[in-house]
Amino acid sequence: MVGRAARYLYLARHGEASRDESELTDNGRRQAILLGERLRRSPLTIVQHGPLPRAEQTAQLICERLDGVPLQPSALAGDYIPYLPQRDELPPESADAMLARLSQFPPEESENGPELAQAALARFTGPVDGDEPRHELIVTHNFLIGWLVRAALEAPKWRWMGLNHANAALTVIRYAPGRPAAVLFYNDMGHLPTELRWTGFPRDLRI
Repeated sequence: MVGRAARYLYLARHGEASRDESELTDNGRRQAILLGERLRRSPLTIVQHGPLPRAEQTAQLICERLDGVPLQPSALAGDYIPYLPQRDELPPESADAMLARLSQFPPEESENGPELAQAALARFTGPVDGDEPRHELIVTHNFLIGWLVRAALEAPKWRWMGLNHANAALTVIRYAPGRPAAVLFYNDMGHLPTELRWTGFPRDLRI
């Protein structure tokens, strides 16, 4: 009988991107390199990344600091809206603002988003087959990180909104057999110097 082992899911948002999002800024490259240095001693078995240039470039810079860890693109790690809430699901005092914000995104980010988000849950979460724990990194975007953290905490589906993640910050979720998912840490920027922290994060929420 095949055993089951824990999965450790490392989640990182891409580094700071240029205004047109076609590449990383100098700060974004430094962030990615420092994250790679932090992860050098981690027992990662694979690094997956979304298809957009800012995620791919971040993942490549991280992998250059690792020892032969394979790099793999994944459409499921892309930038999309994972769930479109109805007004009656949202807190009355903030529903208008939240729905107005969602309406600003291009249709292509929401049309296939919910289907991709469900597939991402099936692919990236839960214990793994075998006797050895698996450690894997996904370099992705703010929305998917919020969606996966929300799911780990068993929060309502709309609650991916408001879970912000800074560029090149690190989150780790543990999925162990017979136990609820555990968020070990979230939005950790300990590997970044002060001047490289909080980029990509709403200014009014920075500390």
